[in-house]
Amino acid sequence: MSLPQFRLLRPRGIEEAVGYLGEPAGNLRVLAGGTDLIPSMRQKLFEPEHVLDLRGIPALRGIKPQADGGVEIGALTTLRAIERSDYLRQHYPVLTEAAATVASPVLRNMGTIGGNICLDTRCLWYNQSLTWRKGCGFCIKKDGDLCHVAPGGTKCWAVFSGDTPPALLCLNAEIEIASAAGTRCISLSDFYTGLGDNYRKLQANELVTRVLLPASSADYRGVYRKLRVRGSIDYPLAGVAVVMKRSNGHISDARIGITAVNPAPLLVKGAAELMTGKALDETLAEAVGDLAARTAKPLTTSALTPEYRREMIRVFTKRAVLAAAAN
Repeated sequence: MSLPQFRLLRPRGIEEAVGYLGEPAGNLRVLAGGTDLIPSMRQKLFEPEHVLDLRGIPALRGIKPQADGGVEIGALTTLRAIERSDYLRQHYPVLTEAAATVASPVLRNMGTIGGNICLDTRCLWYNQSLTWRKGCGFCIKKDGDLCHVAPGGTKCWAVFSGDTPPALLCLNAEIEIASAAGTRCISLSDFYTGLGDNYRKLQANELVTRVLLPASSADYRGVYRKLRVRGSIDYPLAGVAVVMKRSNGHISDARIGITAVNPAPLLVKGAAELMTGKALDETLAEAVGDLAARTAKPLTTSALTPEYRREMIRVFTKRAVLAAAAN
């Protein structure tokens, strides 16, 4: 499948990049690593007139520990760099575990943390060739007015399938967003809408520039577990991130994030209250797994059944909680 024709824009700084975004230049797409955008363009999911290539902006790269104990990560920092960072592995291990599961080493060398945060939602009916989608009559997310996942409703149920965002949610991450008007920081939990066809709160003239991890989230034990058809390459069909702190044999704090089973990555509400102050055992881990499974709302967006994916959220949560306690 060939790429559509487009004009390539190559800014050398953030100011120049947001300047392009603020221009009435027609349909534009942002290129970070390109591991998701380029295949989507080949499938004719996107046919932009302009592609804004950010790879020539050094200020968007790097892992920078801060004096207060937190860390800043440039949005163009590759997933491979995050996976291999000794600093992140020591202080924010759940993030390095999640990054290490994305795709393959070749793709992690190209894919970026900002791109993974902004990853397009996916669906069995949407992520196909133009010919295939024509045969289905298209869908709400692209060119149609019907959701094939839930035909009786008007909501798009395409799922979010990024691996690093549930880990970042567990770490109370914030993201910096730049535009011609300046910069703003928002909690990552406020970035996602829960709508498959309009899944993020990012305006056309805005750009994600940095990820900010607070010092208060450092040094939690962290684990990420992922279900996929193959042992590498594939997007998650269910993913669970767990962070935990223990004191005197009891859990002093814990957070659990899930991905690939809802239109947005989510923190499991009530997990901290259920676990804090208790000694972890099989019964408690089972209860936490049940809570996570009730949070998951998988529908028929992939080849695996929703029931199986929900069950795997329960199983993987239990395993991840036990593994985090054993670290």
